Amino acid sequence: MSKINATVLQEAVQAIIDGSHKKSGKAIRKFPESVDLQVNLKNYDTQKDKRFSGTVKLPRIARPRFKVCIIADAAHADAAQKLGIPMKTVDDLKKLNKNKKLVKKMCQEHDAFLASDSLIKTIPRIVGPHMNRAGKFPSALSSGEDIMAKINEIRSTIKFQLKKVLCMGCCVGHVEMSPDDLKLNVTLAINFLVSLLKKNWQNLKSVHIKSTMGKSQRIF
Repeated sequence: MSKINATVLQEAVQAIIDGSHKKSGKAIRKFPESVDLQVNLKNYDTQKDKRFSGTVKLPRIARPRFKVCIIADAAHADAAQKLGIPMKTVDDLKKLNKNKKLVKKMCQEHDAFLASDSLIKTIPRIVGPHMNRAGKFPSALSSGEDIMAKINEIRSTIKFQLKKVLCMGCCVGHVEMSPDDLKLNVTLAINFLVSLLKKNWQNLKSVHIKSTMGKSQRIF
């Protein structure tokens, strides 16, 4: 059961959307602002308490411009080209010659990677450990799987991970979403995070939502 007040959430979401658009409805900024969930925890000892980590797929696409590249076999390469999706072949990876700088550059050009499941085990051998260290090791793409659906799944999936500090954040949407879609994503994200906490809602100190350039709005 969510303890986020529906009216408070509605007003916060509306303030974020209104704050990023002119009265004509046109976006103020030339780039699409993302909307982040910012959470502060309490009654947690990051040294003693078990650190949690969890991912959840949100009901609406949170990051539509999240750049995904496919490391593709022949079948996936054809499909990716038809869809206009960035892709690399095994030969492209071999050209990097395990050069740390070149692999790092490739990782910086894309937000995430998918790889044909027939290739995924060979990738560390071809590029070395550098993709893994960058946190960009590819997810598997099986033959016959819908590439666009898989990419949209990545764009909708968020991760909460407790590290050494008691604040965390993640992207839950963008200012071009409808208020209802944004509320849906925010609510599901908070409820999922609460399910990971040892004392659930009692571990939440504060929750804010904020667009890239807008004011922070407290919702809990």
